[in-house]
Amino acid sequence: MENNLLFWHRRDLRIEDNHGLFKALSTGKSVIPVFIFDTTILSKLKANDQRVIFIHQEISRLKSEYQLAGSDLLIYVGNPIELLPKICDEFTIEKVVTNRDYEPNAIQRDLLVYEFLKAKNIEFIGAKDHVIFEKKEVLKDDGKPYTIFTPYSKKWKARLTSDDFDAFPSESNLNNLCKTDTYQPLVTLEELGFDGVQTIDFPIKSVSESLVSKYSEQRDFPSVNGTSRLGVHLRFGTISIRALARQASSQNETYLNELIWRDFYQMIIYHFPHSAKDSFKSQYDRIPWDNNEAHFQAWCDGRTGYPLVDAGMRELNVTGHMHNRVRMVVASFLTKHLLIDWRWGATYFAEKLLDFELASNVGGWQWASGSGCDAAPYFRIFNPALQLDKFDKQMVYVKKWVPEFGTPAYPTPIVDHATTTKRTIAIYKETLNS
Repeated sequence: MENNLLFWHRRDLRIEDNHGLFKALSTGKSVIPVFIFDTTILSKLKANDQRVIFIHQEISRLKSEYQLAGSDLLIYVGNPIELLPKICDEFTIEKVVTNRDYEPNAIQRDLLVYEFLKAKNIEFIGAKDHVIFEKKEVLKDDGKPYTIFTPYSKKWKARLTSDDFDAFPSESNLNNLCKTDTYQPLVTLEELGFDGVQTIDFPIKSVSESLVSKYSEQRDFPSVNGTSRLGVHLRFGTISIRALARQASSQNETYLNELIWRDFYQMIIYHFPHSAKDSFKSQYDRIPWDNNEAHFQAWCDGRTGYPLVDAGMRELNVTGHMHNRVRMVVASFLTKHLLIDWRWGATYFAEKLLDFELASNVGGWQWASGSGCDAAPYFRIFNPALQLDKFDKQMVYVKKWVPEFGTPAYPTPIVDHATTTKRTIAIYKETLNS
């Protein structure tokens, strides 16, 4: 076979409404879909990482869907930078198409892939798929990127047309897939170095109209099933952001705003890649963090003596999920009560969250610590007791995750709210004004 086209699945594990796949199929060339288990990423994960199990399940489903179409999803294991040129040689590929990724490491990887393929006279083509607007599509009037969410969201909405939600009907053009009746077996989790034991339930990939319509009223109450929990599906592209945004725009603006936040953080990490590891506001990297390891462990274990914080951490440790409101509370507590570097918390979330996404994770942590592009002021500190009284007054959420609360088995607070917040404000003020 000659002059084939390769479609590289990454964070877009679906056939339907897949922009890059649609672009590949629309060329009229014979399209070979591939997925690469990237060992440069897998080697950093623990053997029971639930996200790998989720991806493996979704890859199995995707592979079956391609087989039903008379094709197959080819699976490789290794470093994409090394593998792609070899795959292109094997199948006489003239073009490689994929959907773009905006994280710094992904951009660097893609630049290297581009150079390797260019040396072989092979085109490397990207498409926009997991955001509504990317890169420089939403900028200030002076051409610079926004760093404040509210004006960004206003420009985002002003730029929006119904065309931006239009689906790319990739699922209707599968006759251009490379046909085969010889199917490659799917690599097992054990062969990848993972134990394959699923310990948490994965959320479904749809959201009811009722939940979206009531989202504004219910989203802040952790005991209520008021959030969609679609983060993991957006992260790995098992659903279309266009379909979800289309639903949100017609039903609930607050829900749509959450999707705009996601675009915003993707834009921030693209334009300001240093923010993936360092504070967006560099002066905040001068803060003399206390970084008490015993306090950090108590926070990780959900044994701080602050029930809403502990409930959130225990929910995370058991389910790989934490309610959005509670995420803000636990992040504020770690950085502003315990004076622990936001990177410690961001790293813990990166290990535990099923829906972990770099841009949103560091964006949220920097927001809570005051060091981000559009952050809460350093002197604004969540009071866990007031947050509990406001959003879980009947203690339904707390009692679910902290059953020993109110008994001698529950720990006393590891720090005093008034004392530690006063200390933090003083340290922040002195550091930032020096």
